[in-house]
Amino acid sequence: MELKAAFTRLLPGRAVHGISATLLPYTDAGAIDWAAFEAHLARTRAAGLDVAVNMDTGFGDLLSEAERAAVLDATRATLGAGVPFYAGAFSGSGDVVAGYHAAMAAIEARGGVPVIVQHRAMHALGAADKAALYARIAGGAARALAFELGPVFAPHGEIWDDETFERLLAIERLVGTKHSSLDRGLELRRLAARDRLRPEFRVYTGNDLAIDMVAYGSDYLLGLSTCAPAEFAARDRALAAGGLDFLARNDALQHLGNVAFRAPVPAYKHSAAMYLQLTGALASDAIHPRAPRRPASDRILLLDCAVRLGAVRDAAGVYKAKVAPYL
Repeated sequence: MELKAAFTRLLPGRAVHGISATLLPYTDAGAIDWAAFEAHLARTRAAGLDVAVNMDTGFGDLLSEAERAAVLDATRATLGAGVPFYAGAFSGSGDVVAGYHAAMAAIEARGGVPVIVQHRAMHALGAADKAALYARIAGGAARALAFELGPVFAPHGEIWDDETFERLLAIERLVGTKHSSLDRGLELRRLAARDRLRPEFRVYTGNDLAIDMVAYGSDYLLGLSTCAPAEFAARDRALAAGGLDFLARNDALQHLGNVAFRAPVPAYKHSAAMYLQLTGALASDAIHPRAPRRPASDRILLLDCAVRLGAVRDAAGVYKAKVAPYL
């Protein structure tokens, strides 16, 4: 895409649909911390964002089927009847389509919208066959999102070629995609194809290294927003109002994104847990026992992010109580 064409996409005054891929907290003993999870869901929803569970941020690929079902139940109970939410739909190693249909039925039974998480069986397919498979999968739900996940996040992910994306736009029950390539240029191409072929289709950016994509026409389904849902919601309101403070708010959040999503990228989930502990939202920075972790020294970087976002006032006190003991 030409530089000038990209700049013409800037859309101040745009209302954004924000969905937060919610962290699933753990206890120091390695169990799911259900009370902390429910509190974090409620806090995210109260900030004004929709929530997505059983996504990469919620360790969805590391959970058992029973654990994913328990997450759905906790989400429904916490949000209350009628409140929308989104959830990752996974399929096992047997009949791939049947597995997706069962997962999506479980999500819809709780009032959620399925997000089709990629399966390794999709990787070897050409564009036409891959789109046909997605059409069969999507037929098991009233509406769904498709998750385009870069392999830097997880080995089951892949980035589609342009033909595949355009074919997916023709699937009526797919109402959007989460695009996590971390490639701004590729996402701009997705938006251009969407505008040309199906303008009502939603492209939810998953680019935590370029969260200003919302100003170019993307909505978002971000793991980064689980760190600071209220700050994301305030940024979104500034964009919708055409306020200049959108830029400063976005810059402060992007600083956090650059720290949390540096290599190895999958360790961002531990960054999120550490940030939430530093800012008082979690008692522990524990994560899934099989998930990668950051070094203790990252707390210094994350404290600086929290100060910039106004989430920490007494930086010296927080350093003494929550940073120095780990160093």
